[in-house]
Amino acid sequence: MKGLFWILALFGLAVAVALGARVNDGYVLLVLPPYRAEVSLNLFILVLVGLILVLYTTLRTLALTFGLPQRVKEYRERRRRERAGQVFQDAVRLLFEGRFGQAMKRAGEAYAAGTARGVAALVAARAAQRMREPEKQQEWMRRALADDPHNEAAALMLEAEMMNELRRFDEALGVLGRFQGKQGRHLAALRLELRARQGAGDWDGVLKLARQLEKRDALPLEVAREVKMLAHLENIRRRRNDAGQLQDYLRAVPAAEFGRRVVLAGARALVEQGAVPVAQNLIESALDGYSEAGWQPELVALYGGLAGPGLTARIARAEDWLRQYPGEAALLLALGRMCMNQRLWGKAQSYIEASLATEETRDAHLALAELCDKLERDDEANRHFRAAVGLEAC
Repeated sequence: MKGLFWILALFGLAVAVALGARVNDGYVLLVLPPYRAEVSLNLFILVLVGLILVLYTTLRTLALTFGLPQRVKEYRERRRRERAGQVFQDAVRLLFEGRFGQAMKRAGEAYAAGTARGVAALVAARAAQRMREPEKQQEWMRRALADDPHNEAAALMLEAEMMNELRRFDEALGVLGRFQGKQGRHLAALRLELRARQGAGDWDGVLKLARQLEKRDALPLEVAREVKMLAHLENIRRRRNDAGQLQDYLRAVPAAEFGRRVVLAGARALVEQGAVPVAQNLIESALDGYSEAGWQPELVALYGGLAGPGLTARIARAEDWLRQYPGEAALLLALGRMCMNQRLWGKAQSYIEASLATEETRDAHLALAELCDKLERDDEANRHFRAAVGLEAC
């Protein structure tokens, strides 16, 4: 359509020129003493236009001829940049493919060609780290920072990630400290810091970071819960030899973070330290009405084995739970053990037998064997001992 328009325009221009020439009777007088020449105006215009075209063509040809070396040079430089760009892309692709030796070689070629030198050096550093060549890794990191100061943040993030992978967590934290001092605490850096603090055993720092990341939706809910739970378990383990520190820590744990394993670990540690009343309160809070910690046989068994005063109250509390949740084998067994400790032999036997009827377990057979032994019913005791050994063998 555009070509047709130009053709029509040219035809129109030709018609206009022809019509104009027919009505133009002018002439041009050229005087160069002693010569005189009289030329029609139409011919003069045609000759002038022709001379201009010839002059333009000549000058254009000369410009193209003398500019040929420069154009060749620019063409070669453009081709070199294109090839270098392709080499750089190959380096990145090979790095993601796991072909680290070839990736480092290609990145070195791109660096030598001057294509994204800083980023090419970072790619080479990552490939060298994957190939476990620390000297080359450090050299490429140095080049990345020397060639382009704007690469400092990327270089620090990469170095922190590499330190984490090498399990040099303290060095990773140092690198992240330098990064965050200049770039702030953005999410990727916080995730790297979380991994480093886990490796370094800074569980208080892990809890703080996990809460920050969860609040900013930077960690899946399940992952955040698991991370916080492991941090609490480690903190409980470290404080299990100091009853005061342990109780202070457990009081400071938010209710939403008191999961099953945290409650169980805390209660066991409290029992080991002789803080039975505190452990009792913790277990009762967890078991009342299927709390966040949920109903768990291990916690019920621990409750049934608590020593010290208050046994009658504990039996009454467990019987209240049994009325709410009848048929819980672990709860029946715990009641049986508590009644044995209170020398309520008949109730103990009925509870333990009810537990066995609900679920046959090794612990129930052992408890019943112990009860029969106390009552000097040797045949029944031996029979339950053999049943417990049989279940253990299975």
